[in-house]
Amino acid sequence: MRAILMTAAGGPEMLQLRDIPEPALRSAHEIKVRVRAAGVNPVDTKLRARGTFFPDAGPAVLGCDGAGVVVETGSAVTRFSVGDEVWFCDGGLGGVQGCYAEYKVLDEHLARRKPANVSFHEAAAAPLVLITAWEALHDRARVEAGDRILIHAAAGGVGHVAVQLAALAGARVMGVAGSTEKAEFVRNLGAETCIVRDRDFVAAALEWTGGEGVDLALDTVGGEVFRRSVDAVAHYGDLVTILEPPSDMSWKEARNRNLRIGFVLMLTPMLRELPAARRHQGDILDRCAELFSAGSLRMHVDRVLPLEEAAEAHRLIEAHATTGKLVLDTGGAD
Repeated sequence: MRAILMTAAGGPEMLQLRDIPEPALRSAHEIKVRVRAAGVNPVDTKLRARGTFFPDAGPAVLGCDGAGVVVETGSAVTRFSVGDEVWFCDGGLGGVQGCYAEYKVLDEHLARRKPANVSFHEAAAAPLVLITAWEALHDRARVEAGDRILIHAAAGGVGHVAVQLAALAGARVMGVAGSTEKAEFVRNLGAETCIVRDRDFVAAALEWTGGEGVDLALDTVGGEVFRRSVDAVAHYGDLVTILEPPSDMSWKEARNRNLRIGFVLMLTPMLRELPAARRHQGDILDRCAELFSAGSLRMHVDRVLPLEEAAEAHRLIEAHATTGKLVLDTGGAD
């Protein structure tokens, strides 16, 4: 089968199109999927540049997100049949094969039925960012109707679904985006307001909330954005990040405000082999599938590139040249 191999840590040129053996079922509970599309995420570019979580495993197939059609089932599989359309988040961290390939084998419980009204491209773009945004808003911050939420990089992969999920929960959203065009995109997703990132977001958040600060800030940028977000959050509020805080971070003001700090790394269940957490993430996909089916949630795919242009997809992400998500078409996707 065709696959993109990360031959070594380094630049995008380390992603090479190769022919490798098709994966085979390893247990009675596994399914084999003809991958129609694979999502591309910033974590893929970081693993490529710095090395994977499992560097001794050799050349890696990256890509956590996938969508496709079941072509083979193990003898004990009960959830799926050949021909079923599925979406999933599995592998791509340097150990288990990822989704930048034509075929993927995974346990039946890690895949979920793709919403019928969502294309393979949209479905492949969705799992990682949906789970991340859901865990941040619902599992960590416990968002409630009326909450005022500040979302950084609101036009990005995680950001643009977080805006929608927050609005669906009845929260009021202020986004921060990289351009006036992206700000308009975010407002059309349900944000009450959205500022361009060259404006002081702390001052804007305080003005928006009458000087109180937001109930929740969701940081998807890190660094100085996380540090300054403390001053934008109300006392007893939440600050949730999907990145590691600065090593020289002073926590004094966060403590004085009695902030609840939350971390979200949706890869943890894969890295730490936590089956209950992985099932919970599957349940999140099922709940989001209901929202897609109802027309309440949408996934914005900025562009679709053929599998052989994976390196270009990485360049675009590293240049911050996208809105929403990038997707690789592995052949035959709609």
